[in-house]
Amino acid sequence: MPVVVQALIPVFVLIILGHGLRRADFPGGDFWPRAERFTYYVLFPAMLVFKLGQARLPPSAYGDTALLIITMLVAMTLVLTIAQWFWKWSGPVFSSVYQGGIRFNSYVGLAAGGMLLGDEGLSLTAIAVAIMVPLLNLLCILMFSLVAERGRINLAGVFRAIVTNPLIVGSVIGVLWSYFQIGFHPLLAGILEPLSNLALPMGLMTVGAGLQLSALRGSSGPFLVSSALKLLVFPLLAAALAWMLGLEGLLVQVVVLLAALPTATSAYILARQLGGDAPLMAGIISGQTLLAMVSIPLMLSLLW
Repeated sequence: MPVVVQALIPVFVLIILGHGLRRADFPGGDFWPRAERFTYYVLFPAMLVFKLGQARLPPSAYGDTALLIITMLVAMTLVLTIAQWFWKWSGPVFSSVYQGGIRFNSYVGLAAGGMLLGDEGLSLTAIAVAIMVPLLNLLCILMFSLVAERGRINLAGVFRAIVTNPLIVGSVIGVLWSYFQIGFHPLLAGILEPLSNLALPMGLMTVGAGLQLSALRGSSGPFLVSSALKLLVFPLLAAALAWMLGLEGLLVQVVVLLAALPTATSAYILARQLGGDAPLMAGIISGQTLLAMVSIPLMLSLLW
């Protein structure tokens, strides 16, 4: 069995387990929504601070990562704009296609980065996530303001949501912790390490618990286009841009992985709040998560 496939199997098994437990209503009540909040606000920030705080990445890694990510997002926005010119979807439909074609599930990315690339890969993945998340939010908000059939968007609220995003806050603290080489007192490490170890499995199970497979029934052309662009075209584009920029090694592996991920579950909330096609968005999220179980091993085996 290829090493990439073998390393990714636990990721997808945990997603399926979370979905199965949610379907069986175990442990019951509103456990899974609360578990998702706990993971988002406590476990993942603790993991990012702990893992990044121990990282010793060269300063050039930050500049190279930012350059490649910005180039990727601009190029993919152009590809999606060309797709809209060709298919001429309505504004709400295109906003969901756009989110589905460019956003990524950070839980799956951090878990896969850690399992496939070790602690150094996880640290670099976390830095890439910290750069991509605010840029993606700004791009998606801008796209909604241009195409969605909705009134004015509260930009101050959007900015507040970005700067208080727990993943960004945890990443910034972790990077500063590493830069100043503060280190972790054994007592603090004894608290952060078990929280860090719990973050990835719990995050993946909450991804599975949040899948809405019934939303796939109404998905059709926009779902297929968005999924093909996200799961196949985006990783190919990321690899080509990295080659053109003369980048190689672990950074290229990280950005190809992130580009190959299914879209973020938070895209549904944004679609519902800002006038997108929320049912289509739910179908794209769930369908891409299932398709990614095949496409991610395929793309990584091809491009790594």
